[in-house]
Amino acid sequence: MEIPWVTRFPLLLVVSWWFGGLHPAAEAENVLCYATFDRTTGTCNDLLGDGATAEECCLNHQYGFRLNTDAPCQSCGAASWSEWTPWSPCSVSCTEGVQQRKRICHGWSSGSCEEHAKEWQMQPCSQKGCCPVQGGWSEWGAWSPCSVTCLKGVQTRKRTCTNPAPSCGGSCNGPSTETQPCDTRQICPTHGNWGNWGNWGPCSATCTPESGSQKPRQQRQRQCNNPQPSVSPRGNPCPGSDREYQNCAGLPFCPSDGSWGSWRSVSPCSVSCGVGRVTENRLCDNPAPRHGGKSCPGSNTRMSICKTDKPCPVDGQWTEWSTWNSCVRHGTNIKLNCEEISGLQSRTRTCAGRKHDGKRCPGGYNEMRSCYNIQWCPLKGTWTNWSPWSLCEPPCGPNPMKSRQRDCKPTLPNYSLIVEGENGKLQNVTFWGRPTPMCEPLENEKLKVVEKVPCQNLLPCEG
Repeated sequence: MEIPWVTRFPLLLVVSWWFGGLHPAAEAENVLCYATFDRTTGTCNDLLGDGATAEECCLNHQYGFRLNTDAPCQSCGAASWSEWTPWSPCSVSCTEGVQQRKRICHGWSSGSCEEHAKEWQMQPCSQKGCCPVQGGWSEWGAWSPCSVTCLKGVQTRKRTCTNPAPSCGGSCNGPSTETQPCDTRQICPTHGNWGNWGNWGPCSATCTPESGSQKPRQQRQRQCNNPQPSVSPRGNPCPGSDREYQNCAGLPFCPSDGSWGSWRSVSPCSVSCGVGRVTENRLCDNPAPRHGGKSCPGSNTRMSICKTDKPCPVDGQWTEWSTWNSCVRHGTNIKLNCEEISGLQSRTRTCAGRKHDGKRCPGGYNEMRSCYNIQWCPLKGTWTNWSPWSLCEPPCGPNPMKSRQRDCKPTLPNYSLIVEGENGKLQNVTFWGRPTPMCEPLENEKLKVVEKVPCQNLLPCEG
């Protein structure tokens, strides 16, 4: 059951900055116009072209545009908030810290927020309840065998971080391994070495491209015999490759592939309002294929931008419902405070933003319901449990605090919640108004008890 009179402690505090809108001079210059603006990510998709100004592109409020390829995407619709970003990582890896998230206002024309404005939120967090504690090393272990089987090498010994063992992700300072030289007093094997290169072989192709880096190549080989690796003890083979390559010279040119010429329009504009597409064709003659080369890759047809200089329809959108008016007796303005007599209340809304023959808002503009008026009625109350901790307030700045509270909640009268209306049909009845709850005092408070503590391990302010 909805009880609109319940007092709620604010859980959200945001800060905003205004970065400014589009410069007036930019409206007269051509922009990159897109057929889709993603309000969740603030990105433009489906590029139409760069042959229209921002004003012409935004004749369709569902479009988006960029001033240039490096500029951010801007929405053609009314300014409104994006979704909140995911929460940032916690400011510390142990004990209590804070994390932040933000959202951005997108839109070219005025709306529910300022274009490019940003809002942040900050809340307490804890990834680990304790911080790392360093450990201590054990005694060194025995030395390992020598690292080689001939001449001189090294041997190692190890120790463990267990005296005492670290806790909560801690470690020991210093190395866990130690080395020293060792001598096997054994003869080493003979390792292989390369002999001279052989003659160059034939080319890999019979022609050379007119451009590019793909040239025909030829190779030569060598043998690992100067000297060969020993068998006992076994020596290492020769390092590197036994083959070498080089580009061939003096070959004729290879066939040259064709390249596309300029685009030319061949169809009317695809839309009757705003900015749309037009079909264009091109020829494979810049240059044409030569020496038996391939024809141009891809399609000889594409879609390009076109302008109608006519705005597109904008459908109407309902505003938020107004607050419910006072609960009064049917057909009068007489209030029914603290009585089990059902009354009536209503609220309204407005169809806003409809332009250029857009659709009207569906549904009605007013709404009515049956009600019991309990405004300022004295009712017995009970204390609620502690609420969850709130967000850190302010989210950016010095000394942010978090809070929780307990409220004196009234017990509603045992009135019938279904009554017979004027039309003879049964109707649900809603309690309306802000009653006066009466609880036993708690910490010398009668209506609300609030606890506040500082947030820990804060993140720096952005910007």
